[in-house]
Amino acid sequence: MLDGSGGMLAAAYTVAFDGIEARPVEVQCAVSPGLPHFAIVGLPDKAVSEARERVRAALGSMAIALPSKKITVNLSPADLPKEGSHFDLPIALALLAAIEILPREEVAQVVALGELSLDGKLVPVNGALPAAMAAAEQERRLLCPRACGAEAAWVGAAEVIAAPSLAAVIRHYTGEAPIEPSQPGEVQGHAGGKDLRDVKGQERAKRALEIAAAGRHHLLMVGPPGSGKSMLAARLPGILPPLTPREALATSTVHSLAGLLKEGGISREAPYRAPHHTASMAAVVGGGRQARPGEVSLAHNGVLFMDEFPEFPRTVLETLRQPIETGEIMVSRVNAHVAYPCRFMLVAAANPCRCGHLTDPARACSRAPNCGEDYLGRISGPLLDRFDLRLEVPPVAYTDLDLPAAAEGSAEVAARVAAARAVQRARFEALGVEATTNADIEGELLDEIARPDAEGMALLQQVAERFGLSARGYHRVMRVARTIADLDGSAGVARPHVAEAVSYRLVKGA
Repeated sequence: MLDGSGGMLAAAYTVAFDGIEARPVEVQCAVSPGLPHFAIVGLPDKAVSEARERVRAALGSMAIALPSKKITVNLSPADLPKEGSHFDLPIALALLAAIEILPREEVAQVVALGELSLDGKLVPVNGALPAAMAAAEQERRLLCPRACGAEAAWVGAAEVIAAPSLAAVIRHYTGEAPIEPSQPGEVQGHAGGKDLRDVKGQERAKRALEIAAAGRHHLLMVGPPGSGKSMLAARLPGILPPLTPREALATSTVHSLAGLLKEGGISREAPYRAPHHTASMAAVVGGGRQARPGEVSLAHNGVLFMDEFPEFPRTVLETLRQPIETGEIMVSRVNAHVAYPCRFMLVAAANPCRCGHLTDPARACSRAPNCGEDYLGRISGPLLDRFDLRLEVPPVAYTDLDLPAAAEGSAEVAARVAAARAVQRARFEALGVEATTNADIEGELLDEIARPDAEGMALLQQVAERFGLSARGYHRVMRVARTIADLDGSAGVARPHVAEAVSYRLVKGA
């Protein structure tokens, strides 16, 4: 295509990532008479601006000389910031189409992304999965590096062409050596290895873990060092049901942006993230220069375990309050306002005080019991109120360590959890509600499906008045009671279910 000045025009297509959304970008290339110059415009960042040198070197390695003319590449829409090295390949395609090495019509039918090395090889980039979704919406194919093909092919609505190099792309579109479409990677199975049978004693803690898994309830465990809090949390993924295909795709989209998908495989196992208490705000909730997803988003549809909970910075803990309620985190920076999904199960562990031995008079420090109030006081009341289950984990007796392994392990508990989840899904489908677990319900729906019988209601009201439950705490007790009833196979919520739910709400010191 010629422009008005006798130059040549061509366009390729790619995406710019805005959170998990892949927004379409048209890469326009004009080769026109004038002094030799290669310019990239349209709000490129440093990595995009450097693409011209990588493209120039890659073409030179294939003995393709750039014309001695003015080359202008425009990334449209021009007011959308463009970040990342994945713009290399679409810029090269638009330029090759403009100088008539590649057919313009073929180039216009693909969404391309990939980084170029100086010898023309295609380097894998993050975000192939959401890019394939965007290509499917545009009814185009996806062109990407070979290492990204298995990941992108999970979006069956878009044909994926995964090439090892720019030379292979040229041979494909000129018909010399067509590339076969990529196939999806392997579904990664359950990792296994950590079984509840390994935990000696702590039967009440195991029961709380089962309830939390069945209804996706947030759990806080308070106990001295060595009581098994971290050990219990590490075994939580083993009792969670596999992700549904929809959940697995949503979780893998976030992991694709973070570069965490291995060999193109999508895992059906719920993610388990355990950031250290020294992690920064950007690491936990997301952010940084390019507003990348944080641990809360990487734990989407899975578990976020925060050990030494009071040791996290106060600002990090308070930032968790909003995503716990909404299932979404808005990362706001000077140059970016990005929303990421983060519907996770928060499991927190804390010592009762700084020394950890508040409940042992022989080992507690001289500041007991005030040290416990000061230490757990770092967790604000509003944040504490968002935990459905609060559990005291006592020290394990030496006699318990010599007991044989428990007869019931993760497999048996997982079966009950899966059955309870199935009951919840069937209930919500019958009601035409998109919720998947009891933790998601609120308002009139909560009152409809989780309202206890007369005796249970009387107990709940008595507890609410006696201990001053907030409206949020009142409703969270109802949700937990509904989950306990589902585990019990009960159609309604009775007094015993409410009593057990309340027992996990009234923890001394928390």
